[in-house]
Amino acid sequence: MSQRVEPRIRKAALVRGDTLTFRDAELDDAEFILSLRTDAEKSRYLSHVPNDLEAQRAWLARYAQERGQAYFIIEFKGERIGTLRLYDARGDSFCWGSWILKDGRPRHAAMESALMVYAYSVDHLGFTACHFDVRKGNERVIKFHERFGAVRVGATELDHLFQLDLTSIQAARRKYTEFLASSVEVAGLQ
Repeated sequence: MSQRVEPRIRKAALVRGDTLTFRDAELDDAEFILSLRTDAEKSRYLSHVPNDLEAQRAWLARYAQERGQAYFIIEFKGERIGTLRLYDARGDSFCWGSWILKDGRPRHAAMESALMVYAYSVDHLGFTACHFDVRKGNERVIKFHERFGAVRVGATELDHLFQLDLTSIQAARRKYTEFLASSVEVAGLQ
């Protein structure tokens, strides 16, 4: 009888959905990432980062050497349109965040990128649950996640805490197939 291997977050060079691609973040992405993270409207519900390009490059250099998280640039037709990160694996559950999409992105980018996160983490990394936090007041994002079946399980001073189980993940993937037909193609899994 084989033992089940505990899932872990792994980087991938590319994760391809129906129209979007996740690409592992590189040093050359520092300026793009910083522009999103320091945009007053986009970063309103994120942890503050200084407007320091060298600090962002240093963070990316450390990230390139680390295990246990995956930081992706979201692309549409070769153009960078956003970021997201998988981190904080706890048994069969992973966390995702740092999800920022730039203005002018395709309307479907939020749905497809969220579905891609779940397809990648379940089908390719072996996770069966997700946990994450959303800043209080960020009602659009809270409603978005609740449509996927996320359940509030607590709160901190700043955030609402959510969990999403495998049954809800699978139901959302079936419900929203117009945004991601099935799974994702993965290249360069580390």
